Formats: sequence, structure tokens, C-alpha cells
Amino acid sequence: MEFFEFKNIEQPQKGDLLLSEPFLPDNNFDRTVILLCEHNEEGSFGFVLNKLSILKVDEVLQEIGTFEADLYVGGPVQQNTLHFIHNIEELKEGGQKIRDGLFWGGDFSVLQDLMQKGALSNEKSRFFVGYSGWSENQLQEEIDHNSWIIARGVHPSYIFNSPPETLWKSILEKMGGRFKIYANYPSDPNLN
Repeated sequence: MEFFEFKNIEQPQKGDLLLSEPFLPDNNFDRTVILLCEHNEEGSFGFVLNKLSILKVDEVLQEIGTFEADLYVGGPVQQNTLHFIHNIEELKEGGQKIRDGLFWGGDFSVLQDLMQKGALSNEKSRFFVGYSGWSENQLQEEIDHNSWIIARGVHPSYIFNSPPETLWKSILEKMGGRFKIYANYPSDPNLN
């Protein structure tokens, strides 16, 4: 069940994915997919879905025991913070709804308990150090300058179950049209 929408979306909203345009000059966001967790008049924030850290979750949360889930670099802001998104029934209370089937945060003691019991599924959760953030109107200005492509309606299972190294390309391909062409642009245009 995969849904992708693109109809000249110019105004992002919470739950959208932001895909960096193929030649975005910022190395922090090269071929990046960001889940937008909040977007309002005060600013925006989200998590990079396809930038793996060299560490695993249990290497930064040693008190949880063995939990070898991947850890992602959510963005360049406050990389000393740990965040998680999920679709886990026990964590919905206390979490913030991003969209249907997708939540940010939750009761940390419940999270720890699920980790220690081995009851936390990688197919329903993802962990991040840091986040990506924009001040008031900053994200809209970047979108107006064609730095980001907005994908709406991507099913949460696609977010959790897609390999990070192919996520950017696969979403663009599924969006079709000119985006399918973008998906095949070389990282370095001089190699073309």
C-alpha cells in the first residue's frame, strides 16, 4: 500500500516528505529525504530518513541492553539529542501524531521496556540523533527556490521498510514524470 501525491504542491504540511533537489549545494542534505514532523507559522522541523549513523541505538543508550537497531542522523541541529518515530500501539499515548499511522516520541520508560523485552520492531520504528529545523518562513523560501520537492501521502510502512540508500531515488521514481528523470541524475554532473 503505497501512496504518492504530486500536484504542484507548493505548501508543505506535517507528514509530508521533503526530497532534496538533485543538485542542492548543501552537503548536509545531498539526496536527502526528510519527514516533516511540524510545519507552522513559527517554523518547521523534521528528520532525515536516509542518513545512517555509524552507531547503533544501544551504543548511545547503553542502559537499554542489547538493541541493535540502526541509528539515523536526523539532521545537523542538536546532534546530542535522541528522537524516534513509530507506529507502535503502546507508545501512541504520550507521542505526538504526525499523521495517521505515524507518531513522534512517546513515554521513554515504555520504550525502554519494549526494547529490553525485544518487543520493539524495526519495521515500526526509527531512531535519530539530531534533527533538521527551519525558522519562520525559511522552509517556504527554500521550496520557492526549488531546493525541495514535496511528496505527500507516502504510507508509513514505506518509510519504515525502505532501504535508506535507495529511498530518495525510489520515491522520485514512484512520483513519475520529471521526478523519475531526477531520480537518475548522477551525483556529480561532471561524470555524465
